[in-house]
Amino acid sequence: MRHILKCAKCGKYTMNEICSCGNKTSAAKPLKFSLEDRFSSYRRKAKLENYGERGLI
Repeated sequence: MRHILKCAKCGKYTMNEICSCGNKTSAAKPLKFSLEDRFSSYRRKAKLENYGERGLI
């Protein structure tokens, strides 16, 4: 099953992993939320590290 992806640079929606403008695409909608998510702490830690690398924190 394929999902709709969105290009972060041009904002186009596509089903390809690479947009026609040449950039990578990402999921168009967020992941499902679950209170029993076992990996949420890892996801939050990775997000903070990513923001730190880009100088957003």
